[in-house]
Amino acid sequence: MAGKKQFDVGIALDAAMIQFWRAGYADTSLDDLSRTTGLNRSSIYSSFGDKDSLYLRCLDRYAARYGNRYDQALSCASEEPLQAVRAFFEVTLQRITDPDVPDGCLIAQTAMAAPTLSPTIATRAIEALDLQRARLRNALTAAQMAEGDADDFAVHVTAVNQSLAVMSKTGASAKQLRTVIDISMSALSHALRARG
Repeated sequence: MAGKKQFDVGIALDAAMIQFWRAGYADTSLDDLSRTTGLNRSSIYSSFGDKDSLYLRCLDRYAARYGNRYDQALSCASEEPLQAVRAFFEVTLQRITDPDVPDGCLIAQTAMAAPTLSPTIATRAIEALDLQRARLRNALTAAQMAEGDADDFAVHVTAVNQSLAVMSKTGASAKQLRTVIDISMSALSHALRARG
């Protein structure tokens, strides 16, 4: 249509996601979003709705992007469970060291801010963490781990994974992060050896 400016929705969402990820929901203004997306306020509202709606779209985009990588990492869990869980952690380490994205994790950041966010946003963050636990539980169950142990390790690995993101944001070294992973992997290895 003549006179109507076109833009790539994916690029705009990525820009907004990075802004929210870098500054957090509360410290991101509509002016910040306008500057980072290149869209004026009316275009943001007409394309994405209010700030909450845009944040939810960004949260979903983030969860899908990294969720697909986690799923791929865990796909060999029935044959190589330790390799699969280590690959799962590598997805997080790669994200942490990626110079194109902020430190930390948008889901963890959202979960920590949940008391100050709308119930819809807080619920979405909890659902994303529940999904991560479920994908880990399913992978460990596929590796023939007893259901109770699979549940326990899924909770543990999810917590460790989120703590890696928090630690990275506070300047933990790669060596420190790998030490945390190695201790979890050692416990998992012991549990998997004992499963039979």
